[in-house]
Amino acid sequence: MSASSSAPDRVLPLPARRFSDAERQALYDIIAERRDVRDEFLPDPVDPAALRRVLEAAHLAPSVGFMQPWNFILIRDAARRAAVHQAFLRANDEAAALFPEDKRDTYRSLKLEGILKAPLNIAVTCDRDRCGPVVLGRTHNAEMDLYSTVCAVQNLWLAARAEGLGVGWVSIYREDELRAVLGIPDRVRIVAYLCIGHVDRFYTAPELALKGWRQRLALDDLLMEDGWQADKAATAG
Repeated sequence: MSASSSAPDRVLPLPARRFSDAERQALYDIIAERRDVRDEFLPDPVDPAALRRVLEAAHLAPSVGFMQPWNFILIRDAARRAAVHQAFLRANDEAAALFPEDKRDTYRSLKLEGILKAPLNIAVTCDRDRCGPVVLGRTHNAEMDLYSTVCAVQNLWLAARAEGLGVGWVSIYREDELRAVLGIPDRVRIVAYLCIGHVDRFYTAPELALKGWRQRLALDDLLMEDGWQADKAATAG
């Protein structure tokens, strides 16, 4: 068999699709109006068709070596969510004590999860062994599979906003406790625990900014040319 006959058919890119001004602006609007939702969830069950579209969008995320390391654990059971909520409460008490005294009351006044209020929770995981020990593109940066999974989370979040769904990312928990509640094997990392549901109200800006916790940094203070600029880093801090 000749080399030419054994080679796969040549694959060529097609002409790039050009998006209209309205399509392009819609994307920027969705990005700008994405919010971390905690207390605005409605009790209505998430529409299955909309959920499927959101998960398909997440599954279209880029991934190192095309390994697609993610899984999406859909959690609807009230008892399971109650156990997760208890794990959050324990970790949240620990977290409050880490802040300076003048910030603790503000911290405790913030609602930082919607685990019980949202009708659906999703744990997004990263199976680090999905493609074996050697993965194209991960040979020199072992965390690229984790970054890939974060891209899936971002896709999910933006698609949910386009569907009128709210998403809240819960990050305050001990991973070993959440792993035990969900029965996740040791080789699999928990990347995100998300609360999802229909909402009819969104804040006009990030809630933490509106409530005075921290304000958005100026983009120009974060831009550097051709290398690290310590003066800019100090300004942004």
